[in-house]
Amino acid sequence: MRVTRIMMGMPITIEVVGATDQTLHDRAFAYLEAVDRRFSTYRSDSEISAINRGEIARDDYSPDMREVFALAEQTYAESDGYFDIRRPDGTLDPSGIVKGWAIRNTANLLSEAGARNFFVDAGGDVQSAGRNPDGEEWRAGIQDPFHPMQFVKLVYPRGRGIATSGTYVRGHHIYDPHHPDMLIDDVVSLTVIGQDVLEADRFATAAFAMGSDGINFIETLPGLEGYQIDRAGIATMTSGFKALTQP
Repeated sequence: MRVTRIMMGMPITIEVVGATDQTLHDRAFAYLEAVDRRFSTYRSDSEISAINRGEIARDDYSPDMREVFALAEQTYAESDGYFDIRRPDGTLDPSGIVKGWAIRNTANLLSEAGARNFFVDAGGDVQSAGRNPDGEEWRAGIQDPFHPMQFVKLVYPRGRGIATSGTYVRGHHIYDPHHPDMLIDDVVSLTVIGQDVLEADRFATAAFAMGSDGINFIETLPGLEGYQIDRAGIATMTSGFKALTQP
């Protein structure tokens, strides 16, 4: 059974092979709604908005907020500061890591409930497990940033996670923390495949902030593969990426 809902400002699709009703889907979407209520910077009643207004002390952060902030600090260190949830205006915006974290947790929820074959797609970021309803490998498309209704590549993640950072949907929302006044315009899309969608998401954001050097950074990280498209439409991929395009 496949169910799609608009949530967290994007379409989210959850497909669970063999499900006969929406009970498990409802639980998964309820979790994602709770994540949005806590972490959305667009909601004045969210915890992150209250933190940015100075209304919640660090000692009073929720366990989820503490976990996400710890992951952000880890990624900051691992990326030489290119991943930074602190905006130039001093506010905190963990959205560059929350989506992957939430998708991974949703996949864990499905797995713990007994699902063995499923697919979670949140705005193009994907976590899958097992096989599709036809008994074949799940596959996912990498969107063409210049023609959003088309795909430039099909990949077979085989249980890995997929995340894409880019400017073609939300504009220039990612910045280089080392040069916050400079637009990143040499790269328009960077897709990363990692051991799970959280790993893919946090490093896709960090690598995109590096501009054209991001794909080289992904190449140095064990367990990650990447596919980068520059403003001229030229694609560069890591050495192991091609293997993931084969069924």
